[in-house]
Amino acid sequence: ATGVGWVYTYALVDETGQYDLAYLRTLQDWYVRYSLASVGGVAEVASIGGFVKQYQVNIDSRRMSSFGISIQAVMEKIKRSNNDVEGRLLEFGGREYMVRGRGYIKSVADIQKIAVGTNERGTPILLRDVADVSLGPEIRRGIVELDGKGEVVGGIVVMRFGENALDVIDRVKEKIKEVEPGLPKGVKIVPTYDRSELIHLSIENLQKTLIEEMVVVSLVIIIFLLHFRSALVPIFALPIAVIASFIPMYLLRITSNIMSLGGIALAIGVLVDASIVMVENA
Repeated sequence: ATGVGWVYTYALVDETGQYDLAYLRTLQDWYVRYSLASVGGVAEVASIGGFVKQYQVNIDSRRMSSFGISIQAVMEKIKRSNNDVEGRLLEFGGREYMVRGRGYIKSVADIQKIAVGTNERGTPILLRDVADVSLGPEIRRGIVELDGKGEVVGGIVVMRFGENALDVIDRVKEKIKEVEPGLPKGVKIVPTYDRSELIHLSIENLQKTLIEEMVVVSLVIIIFLLHFRSALVPIFALPIAVIASFIPMYLLRITSNIMSLGGIALAIGVLVDASIVMVENA
């Protein structure tokens, strides 16, 4: 992606008020974000706002030191306890069965039961003996507010380098239509920034400017040459030159954007110089 890849922004809005910011952020991170990231031309979908859920382990240093356990040991035990491990194949009656240990943490109670060591009698010391475990939010680095109505959760769609912004935005909108029916009742996706509106308005404005310039230049040519049939030669050169300029752009896969159309608009007066000189000499 590049610095100008920010093409679309949306917000997850709960109209019923029954879902908190933590739930909306979870919905964004694990459902909406992955769906939109699969769209062709999208480099990233960044989540903003809300609360990211965390399992938080608050160590009691006095209890930990009384058991002779270090904080590094606690961190390592928690890390190793949140994992799947492979076993082996067992054959029964001509069939093979895969044995594996499924050890992913699913609740606060699972973390509390992690063994972080043993005492002098060999009794396991559990994490709940040296720490308090709870669910809480990750440290926030900012908030998202919409229209003065309160906080929401949002996402930023970033386009890949070299992609056509208009095509990517259209594909993102189609994907949003597919995703919305799967959202909880009362939750909807509200667009907050859509670059396609700017693109359409810019192209429309430049097209209007090109037509106005061609009409004005044509009138000036007729007035100064004082011969209508002779004026047709440079006048016809205007649309032909504009159309011809799009041929190499198409072959080189250069998109029509503000810079290319603006360049053509600036060159309108220059396009007829040579033909006016030739007509006047003739």
